[in-house]
Amino acid sequence: MSATTYLELSQDGGGAHKFYEVTVEGTVVSVRYGRIGAAGQLQTSTFPTGEKAQAAAARKIGEKVRKGYAPAVQGQRSARPVTRRQVTSAPSTARSTAPVLWRFRTGSSAFGIHIDEDRCWVGNQAGDVYTLSHTGEVLARYSLPDGVKCLVADDFWIYAGCDDGKVYDLSSKLPFAAYDIAADVDIFWLDIREGVLNVSAADGGLTVIDHEDEYQWSRRSAGDQAWMVRADEHAVYHGHRRGVTAYAPDGGRELWHTPTQGGVLFGWQEDTSVYAGTARNVVQRLGKHTGVVEATYRCDTAVYSCAASPDGRHVFAGDSSSSVYCFDADGTRLWKLGTGGGSALSMQYRDEKLYMVTTDGSLVCMDADESAVGAAQRGTVPVARDVKSAAALPTYTPPASLSAVATVSEPPSTGVVVECVRTGGKLRVHVVSNGFEPSWNVQFPRGIREAGARYVVDALHPAQGGFYRVRGEIRRLV
Repeated sequence: MSATTYLELSQDGGGAHKFYEVTVEGTVVSVRYGRIGAAGQLQTSTFPTGEKAQAAAARKIGEKVRKGYAPAVQGQRSARPVTRRQVTSAPSTARSTAPVLWRFRTGSSAFGIHIDEDRCWVGNQAGDVYTLSHTGEVLARYSLPDGVKCLVADDFWIYAGCDDGKVYDLSSKLPFAAYDIAADVDIFWLDIREGVLNVSAADGGLTVIDHEDEYQWSRRSAGDQAWMVRADEHAVYHGHRRGVTAYAPDGGRELWHTPTQGGVLFGWQEDTSVYAGTARNVVQRLGKHTGVVEATYRCDTAVYSCAASPDGRHVFAGDSSSSVYCFDADGTRLWKLGTGGGSALSMQYRDEKLYMVTTDGSLVCMDADESAVGAAQRGTVPVARDVKSAAALPTYTPPASLSAVATVSEPPSTGVVVECVRTGGKLRVHVVSNGFEPSWNVQFPRGIREAGARYVVDALHPAQGGFYRVRGEIRRLV
């Protein structure tokens, strides 16, 4: 016989909008929670007796009621709307087309892009994330529960921020929800550094969450529609309708604020500068230490995306009319070319290639070498290869519950054993294997934590701030 208690916390004016459901079936307690209208996350625990299961469920329900949750009827409240950038894309007015080497069509409008040493990543609004080689071979697909807002990297960890309010770690075959952003935060953009997540929101809010998925601080900038957030060791740079604002890494104070020519639609950073693409047709380069505008790069229509070469010598921009630009560091326009397939919503430069994701859902690899661009301006471009996905492409999805995680009876010789322990009322993960600092926490998916459970991971890496990060597959030790 089973019993279910369903609670909701919903506040007027865009506040919390989430549910919490507890089901007891014999000795098993299942907890499902998340945003109202979404499937949510599921945690399952087994107890020695039915009485202990009932007592555990009562404690969980009591904790939520004390926080303001109340009994509700599932389905009576609709899901809170998710804001997606509304974009238009006109045909390019450029006389020549960019030298595109290959193009991969994902099937849905795409904002997420990351290019690293080994792979190209693209995420679209259907919740698909694909990885490709630099030559355009499709390697794998991740199928996430909701649309991808953006892709961000932190060393060799890759994260996808999604419309369901979760940030998924894609660094191993089985993606996990590493962060669960509060329901009252309407995510626009993300950045992550040393496990600290910076979340930019529709109302101009900036929220910072640590590696344990716990709130650290928040600020409200002067403008809303905050499509830019970038972070380094010195500051968090927040771009919104009224310009760019820099905050101290601990959130203690505002370092500077610089109005921009138009609301900020996209942001990029290099070592000493941040770049803001705006709705008034420009990219502006701001000095990180002072916020002073160092250069302005003028396009012909609104700037949807921008990037720079690592030395800052060249600055690139994509506008709302399917054109891509290149400028010298001082602001001199070097060229303007048509993308050949929609406006670039995000972009990244690497090794004389410019990678763009566009309004038609394509990941495009353009040859940005000077000779290739010169040939394109003279009317000679390569025939872009149309990349196709293999029929047997590996597809990875987040586990629906603890039972979906693979198990092993003995840890492999190269694996690292970790254990879930309750510390100070919170469920933490510590290392059991020798050679590691046992007092450090491990950044570990909350959805599969269970008190006393042990897991094997392929590798652990220390991070600044005194914690470990998982690298590779997670398996439960039974």
